[in-house]
Parts: sequence; C-alpha cells; structure tokens
Amino acid sequence: MSKIIASAAIRGAHKLVEQAEDYLCRAIKEKGRDCPVAFPNTGYYMPIIYSMTGRAVEKLSDFEGVMAEEIKPLLPELVDDHLWIPYLGPALDAGMATLFAEEIIEACKYLIGPNPVDGIWLGAADDVILRERGIQFVDGTAPGFAAIAGAAPSVEIAVDIARKLQERCLYVFMSAHHNGTSFAEQLAEAGVQLGWETRLVPFGREITSAIYALGFASRAALSFGGVQSGDFRRNLLYNKNRIFAFVMALGTVTDEWYATAAGAINYGFPTIADSDIPEILPTGVCTYEHVVSNIPHDQIVEKAIEIRGLKIKVAKVDIPVPHSPAFEGERIRKEDMHCEFGGQRTPAFEWLRMAELTEVEDGKIEVNGADIDSVKEGGKMPLALIVEVAGRKMQPDFEPVLERQIHSFMNEAQGLWHMGQRDNNWIRISKTAAKAGFKLEHIGKLLHALFHDQYSNILDKLQVKIYSDEKQVLKLREMAQKVYQQRDERIAGMADEDIDTFYSCTLCQSFAPNHLCVISPERPGLCGAYSWLDCRAAYEINPAGANQPIQKGNCVEATIGQWDKINAFVLKTSGGNIQRMSQYSMINDPMTSCGCFECIAAVLPSTGGIMIVNREFPDMTPCGMKFSTLAGTVGGGNQTPGFIGHSKHYINSKKFIAAEGGIKRIVWMPTMLKEEIKDTFIKRADEMQLGGQQFLDKIADETSATTEEQVLEFITKNGHPVTELEPMF
Repeated sequence: MSKIIASAAIRGAHKLVEQAEDYLCRAIKEKGRDCPVAFPNTGYYMPIIYSMTGRAVEKLSDFEGVMAEEIKPLLPELVDDHLWIPYLGPALDAGMATLFAEEIIEACKYLIGPNPVDGIWLGAADDVILRERGIQFVDGTAPGFAAIAGAAPSVEIAVDIARKLQERCLYVFMSAHHNGTSFAEQLAEAGVQLGWETRLVPFGREITSAIYALGFASRAALSFGGVQSGDFRRNLLYNKNRIFAFVMALGTVTDEWYATAAGAINYGFPTIADSDIPEILPTGVCTYEHVVSNIPHDQIVEKAIEIRGLKIKVAKVDIPVPHSPAFEGERIRKEDMHCEFGGQRTPAFEWLRMAELTEVEDGKIEVNGADIDSVKEGGKMPLALIVEVAGRKMQPDFEPVLERQIHSFMNEAQGLWHMGQRDNNWIRISKTAAKAGFKLEHIGKLLHALFHDQYSNILDKLQVKIYSDEKQVLKLREMAQKVYQQRDERIAGMADEDIDTFYSCTLCQSFAPNHLCVISPERPGLCGAYSWLDCRAAYEINPAGANQPIQKGNCVEATIGQWDKINAFVLKTSGGNIQRMSQYSMINDPMTSCGCFECIAAVLPSTGGIMIVNREFPDMTPCGMKFSTLAGTVGGGNQTPGFIGHSKHYINSKKFIAAEGGIKRIVWMPTMLKEEIKDTFIKRADEMQLGGQQFLDKIADETSATTEEQVLEFITKNGHPVTELEPMF
C-alpha cells in the first residue's frame, strides 16, 4: 500500500478516535453512563461494531469497552517518515478503528447534537427502509451503491454524475463536504429530489456520516444473509461478493477521508477519485484496483463501475428523458406539473389485453386525440392507455400480471409519475419533461421497450393505443371494467385444493441461503410481491429462474398443509437444512423467512392468540419486541415455531394459519394495518360468521393495549372468540 495513503489514513484514524473520545466524554457527562444509545428504529445496535465484534451496544458505558478493547488495539502508531514497512495491514486496521469511532460520534450526536437528521440530512436508515430497499439488492433492481464524499466542481457536473448513477439503477449515498458545499447540497440547489424514493440519499454533511452507508451494508449481511454478529470475516466477504459498492471521492481528500476509505476497502469497496492522489492498483482485498485517481468527471461513473466489477444492463429507449428504476420514487408536485390524467380528476384507465399475432403490429404507437401540448401548464386530460400483446407463449392469465408492470415501467421515466392501476390510475407529466419534448407517444415507446426487455420469452409483439378524447375514453373504459370483473372472479375462485402444482421462490437465497417461499393460490410470497400467477408467469419467462413448479404429490397432513413432494423439494433446495414445511401452520414446521416480509405474526401465549405487526409500525409490540428486533429473530432463513413472516394479503386468505384457527386467533394489530386491510378483512370475518366490523373492533391495537397483559384484559372484556379456543401449544 502507498506510504502516503497509509500515513494519511492512520493520521485520520487518530484524529477521528480523539473526536470520538471527546463526543463520548461529553455525552456521558450530559446524559450519564447508563443512558440508552441506538440509531432510531434499528434492530442491530451499532451495526458495524455489532457485525464485526459481536458487541451489543445498548448504553453509553458500552462504548467505553469498545474504545478500550476494540478501537485502541486496532489503532497503529503514526507512520515514521524515515522508515518504510508494508502498510496494508496497519492501514486497514486503522480504517476499521475509524468506522467504529465514527459510529460512536454519530450515535452521540443523536443524544447531544447536532442532530444527524436536519434539513436534507437523513441520518441512519431505520429497519423499515432497510427491508423495503434490501429486496432491491436481492432481485438485482439495485446492483449496488456509490458512496460519494465531497462535492463536484459545479452543480451541473454533480447533476450529471447523479443522473448517470441513477440511470444505472445504483443508490447514491452522500456524505462530507468540500470547499464549503456537498454533493447533496449541489443536487438540492439544482432542484433534484433527494431521498430513498429517488435513490439519492443524503446521510450527513460530515465524513463521519459515511458509516450510515457501510452500516447499511453490514445490516444487509445480518438481516438477509444469515451472517452472525461477530463473524467479521463472513461479513466482509459477503459485502465484497454481494453488495457491489464503491467510494467516489470528489475534491480534496483529507486525512479523515483517507481513514474512512481505508475502512471501506475492508469491505471490498474501492475508491475512485477525481483528484491527483496516490493510487493502489494491485488487486487483493478489492476485486480489482483499490484506489484509482485523477478520473475526469465525464468518465468517473463508467470507471467506477468497471473497477468494482459491476455488470449493468441498460435498455435503450427512444424517449427525450432519462429512464431507470432509480426514478420510480420521483414525485411530481402540482407546481411542477405540466398536465395530469385520472386521479378522480378526469376519466382514465389502463388495460393490457391479449390479441392474435395477426392483430398486433409490433412497435406501433397510436395517439388518438389531442396531445399534452394542447393544454396549458397545470391542465388535465382524459386518458385511455391500451397495451395489446401477442405471443405464442402468452396466456390470458398473464394479462393482469403484465398489466401491473405498467406502473413500474412508467415510473422509470424521469418526469413521468404514475399511481394506481386499472381505472383508478393517476398520471402526471412534469414541466421539465414537457419542455424536453415528452409526448404521449413516448409513453408507448417506453412500454414497448421495457416489456420486450423483460418479457421477451412470452411476448412476440406489442402495440400501444392511447386515447385522449373523453367520449372514446368512457366507452372503452366500460369494456375494460367488464374484463377487470372477470379477472377478479377468476383469481378469487382459485383454491389450493384445485391446483396440483405450487411454485417456489428462491429469489432471496442470495441473502438467506436456507430460505424459500412455497407459493400457492391462497398463500402469496411473504414479501407481498409474488402471487401464484406471478410465479407461473415468471417460470414461463425464465424456466431456469427462481420460480420453479413443484408438484404437490401425496398429502402428508391436510390440516397443516404438507405434501411429500413439496417437502422433498424444500429439503433439497434448502441444502438439507429444512426437513419439512407447512403451508397453513405457524406452529408445526412453519415456512422460513428471509427478512423481506411485510408482516410478522407472533404467538402471545397467555391470550391463546397471535399479534401481527407490519414493518411500517415503529413502536413496541405486546410481545416485548419492536418489528426490527422480531425481524432479526425470524429472518435469515430460520424456521421459528410460533413466529412467521408473511404478506399483508395473506391475512385475509382462507388458508391464513388455518391449522390454528385462522383470523380467529388475531388478538392485536396496529391501527394502520387494521385500516389498510379493513374492507377485505370484514368480508372474511363475515364469511366465518365472526361478525365483520364487530370482530375487528374486538382486536386490540396500540391505542388499547401495549403489553400482553393488557391485550388479555382487552379481549376478555370484549368477548373475543379466541377465549373459547384451545391453546395453540
């Protein structure tokens, strides 16, 4: 390793360790040694310290042990100007000591200030974000992240770099400043939307906030990869091989930047700089080069991707605005809007329908009626969006599966915003997109390109018809609504008993090697994103992919939902770690969980029932654990009797823990979850003769009970039917 880099990194480490000691001393003086310390709503303590050392930091005094027993032993002596020795090991140790020290600094800021969450700065990502975004690192929609330190020479260059990274679907994690400004502040100045939704994440203005990016990587290994705390080697290898990230240093590289970059190199994350700093070109810890410098700004994104070894596929679309999944979270506010469609403002709908090969002209885009330049800024128009597809492998059951992709595909275009589906959609086009020349035909071109890119195995031809005349829209909408109704009746009528084949989903095995979902018509994937029909379509698209058909075989136990061929598949696919799996029980051989679940159900023994908590709920639950802590117990491919991860939709299924009595066992749910599933839940309760709304009211929530004892008191007082059921164990 370069002596110059090693010297700077070790100096920077000493400076940051001194800073951490000062912060810790002040925090203890103000708050006391027993003051609890944590990043808000996270289940992995200080994630870098915890993942690397196994130390669970819960109060300020725990940092004293980290400082004395972990940081100080790692901290090398300053480099002697007159003596050269191999510096790789000491510099990497200094980098890890730096990350531990930076976690202490940032944690203390939450207690004594300045608050890491301030203005555009977001601070630590909570576990809701980790689980929402973590799945994107599993399915490949987010191939990695760029950790940017400093600032570009101009706002225009900053925007150009950010857009190139977004177009390649990468997350951009921002920290540190240069010449009085930061990359995030430059983007904000240009009016670029920041936040997790757009994958442009401003963690903090100081270099110490870089630990939020590296902590995110550590938590991904713990949460999804089954890596155990304290197993630093597996954690670092996991990140090198699974989390494709790199550091982009823009501006003067300080000693503290060098020290933090040395910490990142431990993870296999190289540094690419625009300044003239020493390089470390031999491979070793990183996949290829460790430090590459003096890269021109118009080449720095491509160079960083090359050095990290990322393989990125970008579909070319003939539209006048950039496109990428990174733009899916973009919001178009009223003041930024050129025009809108639907959203209860005008009649609008979208409909994908199958046609014969002779009826479809591939690539044909029809616009019938006025275009967006016919309305003034802020105007509204009717819209009918009809996508007609044909293919030898296309089936009617695939129509709703493909139709749902319209939402994602349209949101990939910068300046195009889409919500809802069917005849409840709402679309906006921004002023910026309109000025760039975006028209209605470009919606068709976007859909044509992306459907072919992702569904070429089943689609041979695709054409798009767009209507903006209100009379035509209303007439066509009546036709579409009849089809929507027919689809709902077909899907609602599907039952597990009528199907000989279920489907696997092993998409999350890259994070949780033991885990697989067994997906049936009445039990969707626990992430909520995959139904039985989705899996069938996915298998048609990619027969060698993550969704494989599984013949049920002979029934082993009907009540809990076990079949011999499914058990054999589970045993083989889990590498022999899971012997049996039940579709309908959370007590006997329950399904494993990877960490991407929408909800967790847990037994409350004294009540004879279960609680369900959704990942958006941040507070303590009656079982004595927050969602984040529960997730750490249930996730990682574990089979945990009495606990299951599941989707929200599964709650209203007839097969929801049917072996234990189904929804009759639910005694507690957060109010937000009650409200979200309310309509379908009431119908399901009526079917079971539980009293619909009256039964829902008998289920406790955070406003009526926060402990198991309070839940028992509430359900007893309100005559919940669970009180008449046999115990679950």
